[in-house]
Amino acid sequence: MKYFFFLIALFYFDKPNEDFFQKLSDAAIALTEQKVQYDPSYFVIAYPNGDLPADKGVCADVIIRAYRSMGIDLQKEVHEDMNRNFSAYPQRWGLHHADPNIDHRRVPNLMRFFERKKSSLPVTHHADDYHPGDIVCWMINGKLTHTGIMVNRRTADKQRWMVVHNIGAGQVMEDCLFAFPIIGHYRYNGGR
Repeated sequence: MKYFFFLIALFYFDKPNEDFFQKLSDAAIALTEQKVQYDPSYFVIAYPNGDLPADKGVCADVIIRAYRSMGIDLQKEVHEDMNRNFSAYPQRWGLHHADPNIDHRRVPNLMRFFERKKSSLPVTHHADDYHPGDIVCWMINGKLTHTGIMVNRRTADKQRWMVVHNIGAGQVMEDCLFAFPIIGHYRYNGGR
């Protein structure tokens, strides 16, 4: 009988989390309806809740915009964590302090943020380990980091979930989970 109540509780308490990630997936899919030109330029943006012009963006902006639609401002969250723990973040850009205009738009910073928030999941070569709402990061040609979000649409062969990302052709949904070496896998719900 205890086991039965445990299963009921597990289902009940995991449901809000599942709903969150399904809605996050839907938000990412909605982004594919917007025409966006890939633009890695530095922009001065508002803080908090700042964003680039709606027709510009890079891969990290897909993540930022999907989470923002869920009421989570990764610009603010990453900036505040970097202000408190700057040395814990990658030191690749020659900066000496956090910059709310760009830090959240850098894949290595997002990866470190998700790691610090205990949101890391195993990196595997099994499609079943990746679910709608998961964030995936890749390394392209051994030097370029990239990120996207798993969504609740299946590939043509029904073997994998699709990914929404921006690798140069705007915010698109593609079958690219295993197209590049995966270097990060995260499931972050902002503490909800």
